[in-house]
Amino acid sequence: MRRRSYLAEVLVRTARRRGAQVGLLWIAVLTLLGVFAPLLANSHPIIMQTDDGKWSSPMLEHFTPIDIALLVVFFGGIAFYFCKFMAIRWRLVGTFALFMVTWLVGQQLIEPPAPKGLDIYRQMEADGELKYVLRTVIPYSPNDRLFEQRNAQMREPSATHWLGTDANRSDVASRMVHASRVALSIGFIATSIAVVLGIVIGGLMGYFSGTVDILGMRLVEILEAVPSLFLLLMFVAFFPGDTPEVLPGLEISRIFFIMVIIGFTSWSGYARFTRAEFLKLRQQDFIQAAVACGLPLRSVLFRHMLPNGLTPVLVTASFGVASAILAEAVLSFLGLGLVAAPSWGALLNQATGSTGAFSWWLATFPGLAIFLTVFAYTLIGEALRDALDPHIQRAAQM
Repeated sequence: MRRRSYLAEVLVRTARRRGAQVGLLWIAVLTLLGVFAPLLANSHPIIMQTDDGKWSSPMLEHFTPIDIALLVVFFGGIAFYFCKFMAIRWRLVGTFALFMVTWLVGQQLIEPPAPKGLDIYRQMEADGELKYVLRTVIPYSPNDRLFEQRNAQMREPSATHWLGTDANRSDVASRMVHASRVALSIGFIATSIAVVLGIVIGGLMGYFSGTVDILGMRLVEILEAVPSLFLLLMFVAFFPGDTPEVLPGLEISRIFFIMVIIGFTSWSGYARFTRAEFLKLRQQDFIQAAVACGLPLRSVLFRHMLPNGLTPVLVTASFGVASAILAEAVLSFLGLGLVAAPSWGALLNQATGSTGAFSWWLATFPGLAIFLTVFAYTLIGEALRDALDPHIQRAAQM
């Protein structure tokens, strides 16, 4: 039987802990909601038949490239998981490559039709123009403002709107489902940027030491002295709108803008951990043997040192995902985050409207989602830390 690597052994020990199982269960629920959001909450019917006998699927017609890419990578990732003959790193690379190829091809080939009023299907159904219609579980899109109810105010949870409606008359359940995609994407992408930067810079500092280490540590100390939240607030305040013009002729979606800023302002902690591990590993016999054999620098750094110094970074990364999600929620709560896209923080901001009336459902459900998500990643981080602690492992074996 093939012996597991140290990293794989740590992940297995982590997955066996009750806290990690609870956290992973909640993250799995959010992942399913995010991937299948258009199939769960959508104003466009799944399938319908008009008076003239014509069948159509408005939901599929309005699928965006990112919708299709997420569905393809979800099922492709499951297929890669069962490819036991492939190494874990190649399964991850294959899953990421599948997502990028599907998304890029979708950008070129898929062009959703011009947007119409989302209430048109409800109006057609009310006028008897539809012979048959099959809707999603939540028959409202996140930006469906229910214009046919112009005089309606925010509604409490009911059989029609399970989690009520917000100040714009949009269905809260639909926005909660679609906001899970935003929260997870910001957490993972922002943390991935920070981890990659931290590992590269920290690895170079730890391996070369000397001048490189001194300059790198001064850079880390300068970055840590800057309050990242206030820097983030300043940037998003200077570039308003969903697609701000960062440079003349260059427009970037605000969600990607927030991801990049969070990633570039939070890599210093990962650099410190990686530097400490590489300083310890560079004196080990197997690293000295690899250098003596004349292996190239990239092989020494990424094939021999990185796998042995990566596990402590994973603990910090799990907390980093939670911090990124919390930072985006704070921005949206302050009105400086996402504008049109659904966000838990923006929903939480509407709990006390302009009239000062308190809407308990807008405080409870988004607040609970933020708390559970941050708590889930905290549980995973705690389980990873326990799995790496030799004293706990020695006590468990006694």
